[in-house]
Amino acid sequence: MPRLLTDEAVLPGVLFALRFDGEGRAVPIASAADLPAPDAAGAGFVWLHVDLIDARVAGLIEAGRFGPPRLSAATFGRDEHQRVVVEGTCLGVVIADRERAFDGAIGEEPTGRLHCVLGPNVLVSGRRHATAGAEAARDAVLAGARVTSPARLLERLVEGVVASLDACAKRFSNELDIIEDRVLDETRAADPKPLAPIRRQAVRQHRQLSGLAAVFHRLEAETDEDDDALPEAVVTMAARVVQRLDSLHRDMHVLSERTRLLQDEIAGRTAAETNRQLFTLSVLTALFLPPTLVTGVFGMNTKGLFLGEFENGSFLALGICGLAALAVYGVIRRLGLVKRRARS
Repeated sequence: MPRLLTDEAVLPGVLFALRFDGEGRAVPIASAADLPAPDAAGAGFVWLHVDLIDARVAGLIEAGRFGPPRLSAATFGRDEHQRVVVEGTCLGVVIADRERAFDGAIGEEPTGRLHCVLGPNVLVSGRRHATAGAEAARDAVLAGARVTSPARLLERLVEGVVASLDACAKRFSNELDIIEDRVLDETRAADPKPLAPIRRQAVRQHRQLSGLAAVFHRLEAETDEDDDALPEAVVTMAARVVQRLDSLHRDMHVLSERTRLLQDEIAGRTAAETNRQLFTLSVLTALFLPPTLVTGVFGMNTKGLFLGEFENGSFLALGICGLAALAVYGVIRRLGLVKRRARS
């Protein structure tokens, strides 16, 4: 079994390390002795991926092994809010990422957090729970993908999250198309149940996306300042990521609105159907009230009840019930309630 960097006392907590040459090709670093200092000059850069659960990482942060101590402490802190911190030529970000379970399953929602410190020649990423972005980027660069700068590597990490959100948005859109066709087909009953999980997931992912977009909007604002010292690659990367996130943010917002409108449409159709049923029940109740009154009168056990001695009194009482119902129906038609309901 190959020895891990995290086993070495020189640089504990590092899960893997890669060195990129001037052309963007990556090779693994097998020993901590081969790691350059964070501020070392030269072509290419180094990527360190750190397990922030390791208690020994705090000492490395204080020693400035992962970049400026104050910046690293703010970035690798336990606060899981997505944020950006800038200090000189170094940048610290906390961004959303998809969580990876022990069995290798990757969640759709970016509920995990990836902490990154970006310097001119180094990118240090860390996580407290297993995430998919760093491992996917590592596998891609080891398979031959070229990354020419730490800013481009950070962009690749963000692209993994954006691609996952984009795939979910397309799936939600297809499911909404099917539900919308069913809603518009008036011959089929509209069921609101399939909309509930779609809206719940869309709202949760929209919330994560909003936080991610806010981070890079803030970064873009930082790079626009006159006294900004960040590399040009970071400025270009921020502009590209913001454009992609804004487009996806609009798509997610449209999905949320479509879901809400479909729920309103289904609720309206359900309310209209309920009103039609209540109207029918009300008309039937009004028609049967007079016959009920007649039968109640003839059912009284009192002396002197009219038609009590008449041989065909029961048939006459039934006739009175029918006439009373017809009279009520005539009043309803006279008031125009039946016609008005038919037009609605």
